Amino acid sequence: MNESNENNSSQSHLSNTPFSTLQLIPELLKGVEACGFEYCTPIQAGTLPLALEGKDIAGQAQTGTGKSAAFLLATMDRLSRRHPPHWKKVNQPRALILAPTRELAIQIHSDAAQLGKFTDIKLGLAYGGTGYDQQRKVIEEGIDILIGTPGRIIDYFKQHVFDLKAAEVVVMDEADRMFDLGFIKDIRFLMNRCPKPEKRQSMLFSATLSFRVMELAYDQMNSPEQVKIQPERVTAAKVNEIIYYPANEEKIPLLIGLMKEMAPHRSIVFVNTKYEADKVWSFLEGNGFPSAVLSGDVPQKKRQQLLEKFQKGEIPVLVATDVAARGLHIPEVSHIFNYDLPQEQEDYVHRIGRTARAGASGDAISLACEKYSFSLPDIEAYIDHKIPVGSIANSMLAKLSPPVKRPSRDRGGRPGNRSSNNSRHGKPHSGHRNGQRRRR
Repeated sequence: MNESNENNSSQSHLSNTPFSTLQLIPELLKGVEACGFEYCTPIQAGTLPLALEGKDIAGQAQTGTGKSAAFLLATMDRLSRRHPPHWKKVNQPRALILAPTRELAIQIHSDAAQLGKFTDIKLGLAYGGTGYDQQRKVIEEGIDILIGTPGRIIDYFKQHVFDLKAAEVVVMDEADRMFDLGFIKDIRFLMNRCPKPEKRQSMLFSATLSFRVMELAYDQMNSPEQVKIQPERVTAAKVNEIIYYPANEEKIPLLIGLMKEMAPHRSIVFVNTKYEADKVWSFLEGNGFPSAVLSGDVPQKKRQQLLEKFQKGEIPVLVATDVAARGLHIPEVSHIFNYDLPQEQEDYVHRIGRTARAGASGDAISLACEKYSFSLPDIEAYIDHKIPVGSIANSMLAKLSPPVKRPSRDRGGRPGNRSSNNSRHGKPHSGHRNGQRRRR
């Protein structure tokens, strides 16, 4: 396996490689220009020349660095230049793009529609939770690129809605997340139904090219080129990080106080449980911050409506569990609040990666309470730097208005009483709070 390393040593969001030098077909170049793109990001500059030559790619880069545009442009350029085989049937897509989450699949489909708007490439989208018959009909009527999550795609495949015998390109996005979510058997099932690796082009993208990811690459790809974009920091360079050490009973007053002081344009508050999401939402609503909850039990249709309102600014605050930490590209998120520190160090990076996207700057504020502060040493070891500590002045603790109460969850992301399985897991951590209390 050959390897190409490209470092973004200048910390600039863009490389010096213009899209116009990549020999894309005119229709795709027109789509790129219509999206306002002129220069490639480092991962695009590193992978596109190789992918456009037909080589397999194993790409590593941080989230929000333009990986989807890299594999979409390479895929659409290949399909546009080649005639499909004469034996191809209507229900045989020519490319398969797999994503670990519904939100990421939807985003990839949206990006493909924009980049390929001047081509005649037909797109199909398949993900669980909604639109079963509509998605099926689109696939049956004939598409070039099938984008979706493994579960729904396998469902259609086993019903013979389509087959993969004509798949010229296969893409796995967020491959490390595929492992985390237990999709790897599904991935292997689908890959084994495609033409053999030497008869197709395969691309794999991941935040990390770990041993398990590269084992998959060696098994399912044809001598892929490794392209690693190594940031100087694991976290985005333009994220301003700070951490506070409140007592448990101070978390809500401090969160509200910080939000009043900072007046965030668009913010996400991350929590570890649905119970805490409901609690935080009720205090935000009661204290003048219109918000909504995004968690795993929100139905897909309502989730999409909620995210659309959040993107439009109709809802300025999103209270989210880690279901929203990866795979979402929501522009202009100015502030991330870790109301609960995550228990896995990788989740810290993915959470704060929701801000400072596409070269912008952003703020990430974390509250290391008595229950979750134990995860901080692992987080700082993983990101390879200490998070600056902020002092808590009494004036920062807001005087709270009563929380809003709702009798039940209305299935639209608006919280209320929790079910029995939403209780907090584990007992409160009784250990030290890193041995110190910061106050002025």
